[in-house]
Amino acid sequence: MTVIMRSLETAVPETVMVQADVRDVFAAQPGLSRLGTRLVGAAFDSSGIERRYTAVKEMTLEASSEDPVFFDAADRRILSPSTKVRNEVYAEEGTKLFIEAASKALAAADGIEAADITHVITVSCTGFFNPGPDYKVVRALGLSPAAQRYHLGFMGCYAAFPALRAAKSFCEAEPDAVVLVVAAELCSLHVRSSNNPDTIVGSSLFADGAAAAVISAREYTPTAPALSLDFFETVLTPVGEESMAWNIGDEGFEMVLGTYVPHIIDEHIVGALEPLLARDETLANLQYKDIEHWAIHPGGRSILDKVEAKLDLKEDQLVPARETLRDYGNMSSATVMFVLKHILEQPFDGQDERICSMAFGPGLTVETALFTKVGP
Repeated sequence: MTVIMRSLETAVPETVMVQADVRDVFAAQPGLSRLGTRLVGAAFDSSGIERRYTAVKEMTLEASSEDPVFFDAADRRILSPSTKVRNEVYAEEGTKLFIEAASKALAAADGIEAADITHVITVSCTGFFNPGPDYKVVRALGLSPAAQRYHLGFMGCYAAFPALRAAKSFCEAEPDAVVLVVAAELCSLHVRSSNNPDTIVGSSLFADGAAAAVISAREYTPTAPALSLDFFETVLTPVGEESMAWNIGDEGFEMVLGTYVPHIIDEHIVGALEPLLARDETLANLQYKDIEHWAIHPGGRSILDKVEAKLDLKEDQLVPARETLRDYGNMSSATVMFVLKHILEQPFDGQDERICSMAFGPGLTVETALFTKVGP
């Protein structure tokens, strides 16, 4: 049985954050030490990011508000709203992103109507509310009230893979199933000024965005390139539990993103790939660079550099990840789906092309997947 991603669509908020402008704002915050100022410059300038998107409309130099909550544009000061205030924005603006991405994915899925959706899986780690995004999507899109709903919360950057793996399992168990997967993250809600290196790195990387896919094993004739969901694997590295974490504080969620993370990935990436590549004997004797495409979650520029060097990949194989990072930043769980969409939109001669994909998150967890790009 072949399980196919029938559509893959993305969505971002309207407000753009230009990286150089955001750097200058963060570097000028009161209370920042001389070392903190230098760290801000270094983190932002080496991020590989040019622009990001935010659901916080105030986060722009052009904003004008008599009672600012997140950013006072008049004196360029980053404010510190409570976690409750941040989460209220998440509930309102996050719902919009979930619905927009889901609507686009459903509209782009040939031969699939709202009534066909049997399962909804939503993914997010940047806020909480209930009835949750799974409920909101069902109501907004007019899906069957009997659609099975699942929400994967607080996993972090790798969470799209457990969602896609679950969708594949549902389709294999119920051949007529049609699964809608939606990942949406509002990471920018949790940015703050700090002298803490982890917080500074997070502020230089994280952004908002959403991605959605419709997945099914139903027979159909595709009219455009699509992805088959082949295999998934999960690996926990023996070290790194303290190097990447996501905690809830009084003034937003607090990211721990240690500088040792790229070194952990460098040391353990080959071992993490072994169980995945062993699932397909046709890959047994191939060099990594002989697999056509690599959809790597761009957790940061240094992570991509380590992956490229350790696996001896060709420069163009990292272009989808690097361009996603450049144009959107790190949108946590949604980001790797942006990378997959980039690969789907590349020129295609109709011959099947393999995609090896991976993402990293708290634990340190390495999620890997094999896809095949298939043609009409």
